[in-house]
Amino acid sequence: MDRLQTMKVFLAVVDEGGFTAAARHLEMSVPTVTRFVADLESYLGTRLLQRTTRRVHPTPAGLQYAQSVRPILEAVDTAFADAQGSTEALRGELRVATTPEFAENLIAPLLRRFQATYPGIALQVHVDATPQLTLEHYDVALLSAPEGLDANFVARRLFSAEGILCAAPHYLAQHGPLQHPSDLLQHRCLLRRSTRLRRGVLQLWQQGSDVLEAPGFEGEVEPSITINHTSSLLRMAIDGAGIAAFTHNVAAPYIAQGLLQHVLPQWITGRFALLAALPSRRHMPARTKAFLDFLTEHHNHLALPVPSLAATGPHHHCT
Repeated sequence: MDRLQTMKVFLAVVDEGGFTAAARHLEMSVPTVTRFVADLESYLGTRLLQRTTRRVHPTPAGLQYAQSVRPILEAVDTAFADAQGSTEALRGELRVATTPEFAENLIAPLLRRFQATYPGIALQVHVDATPQLTLEHYDVALLSAPEGLDANFVARRLFSAEGILCAAPHYLAQHGPLQHPSDLLQHRCLLRRSTRLRRGVLQLWQQGSDVLEAPGFEGEVEPSITINHTSSLLRMAIDGAGIAAFTHNVAAPYIAQGLLQHVLPQWITGRFALLAALPSRRHMPARTKAFLDFLTEHHNHLALPVPSLAATGPHHHCT
């Protein structure tokens, strides 16, 4: 019995939740996958999988065996990649989970350049407003905060950005300039939905201050709209519907074009970090590292969306 291959097949059945899905993932026939697992159970003298009509679950012995052999296979893969050299290590599929905003504004603008730099890496991107992350299904997830991640994941900070207030020049020409945050209470605000604060609360910090401390300004407005979609907020602000907040990265191109104007530049709505959620592995695969390093290197050219949760401090409040 090829023990490494058998381990690989068994883990695929556990990770994919069934023999058919594992066979599809491994490009094997279902009978072959079934035979590998049966041989393994016979060799070990214990049942590793509990079969039901809907799904295959590991038994306690199977779960323990999976936890034991996973690092062995990862070490083998790492040794193989090291032996092949950097070129071969930067080949294969990279499974990425992220939100719609990050997919649209982070991955899409850089895909062509990433393909040119790493033609051997194929991205498989899963987009979900609230990705349900598990160790088995993704190599990396791009998020704005680690809340809700599986305990087997660790978070790596890639880069951060400040939230700023913006409005269309024609909106400000019609409704007047702002001299102090209290002026926001007399303006139309376009708010991003927050699970942390009651509806319509605005919090601002002075530029350079610690956002973990109490805000320098806090007030309550009647929002014109509350929404959890960054692209829609951007369109509304450009159309002159009111004042909204975005990270500096997303606003900068539109400010440069004269479509938006930075409002109250001495104040920020928070500081936000882009995090990469990674499986808690001893060795990061070369293609994962290449992908994350590429994003970090080029982040100044990206339109990074406003996160739904602040990883480095309180949530911003005028989007």
